[in-house]
Amino acid sequence: MADLRIGLVGLGMMGRHHARVIRETDGVVLAGVADALGDPHRVAGDLAISASVDDLIAVGIDAAVVAVPTAYHEAVALTLAAAGVHALIEKPISGDVASGTRIVEAFESRGLVGAVGHIERFNPALQSLRARIASGDLGEVYQIATRRQGPFPSRIADVGVVKDLATHDIDLTSWLAQSRFASVSAHTTVRSGREFEDMVSFTALLENNVITNHLVNWLSPMKERVTVVTGERGAFVADTISGDLTFFENGTVNTEWESVAAFRGVSEGTMVRFALTKREPLRVEHEEFRNAILGLDSGVVTLREGLENVRVAEAVLKSAQNATTETIAGA
Repeated sequence: MADLRIGLVGLGMMGRHHARVIRETDGVVLAGVADALGDPHRVAGDLAISASVDDLIAVGIDAAVVAVPTAYHEAVALTLAAAGVHALIEKPISGDVASGTRIVEAFESRGLVGAVGHIERFNPALQSLRARIASGDLGEVYQIATRRQGPFPSRIADVGVVKDLATHDIDLTSWLAQSRFASVSAHTTVRSGREFEDMVSFTALLENNVITNHLVNWLSPMKERVTVVTGERGAFVADTISGDLTFFENGTVNTEWESVAAFRGVSEGTMVRFALTKREPLRVEHEEFRNAILGLDSGVVTLREGLENVRVAEAVLKSAQNATTETIAGA
């Protein structure tokens, strides 16, 4: 069977990584690239750089990766859908629910594969964590907390930290718990003089009654990507920068020191850091996208899941603006 011909729209910071991984993925070939601003990272190689999506489609492609700024996602996606081209769209799917809905409908009505690049789902630590939660290793899940903070990336200019970074945490939390968000309560701030919020703290309740807590910002000098899942048997800590997963087990040995036992509540047990096979998440994401196009079992983040993440993000922003707890539409 001939390799799938993949086009790449956007040759910026993320585009350069997509170009590399497409070239390294079996069963696909990078057939064309497009960016009206040229090729700053020199990833095109011997490929001509198309000035528009229409020019890229004319090259002859089966699918495309959309790595342009969020504000352009809808226009690019709708053009690809009209041409019958499958698409992997970098997160978030779009800047708002209305445009995201139009993207979903365009692909679904034509029977095309559409996916959103929520790459954390393909991190080895989180993939192992989800499997262990699903198999009952933690027992009942009580809480999921995430911390995602670091310096501001200058390439982001059209959305704030909620829709750019926090959508990662919204997606991975719902995916780990296998439950939708029911309500959120949030606070945001702007500390760096930019147009959009650069810090958010929000709590939430999932439909399965798991409570969540999320700290996300572009204001920290150190980079942190941590997910903590606490349940009746202990707590898992996933570091998605290193791909490490650690389990802190609830202790089974009673302490004879009565005052310490009363203070601790749950006692400390065994701590285990798992040895995981660590594959590059972006490579796994591309393999899953390829499999979806071929009609094979696939773990892609669907367009509807990406749309739900934006719906929750909008509720977070509304909560912060109005100082209210917001119920998620449809929940």
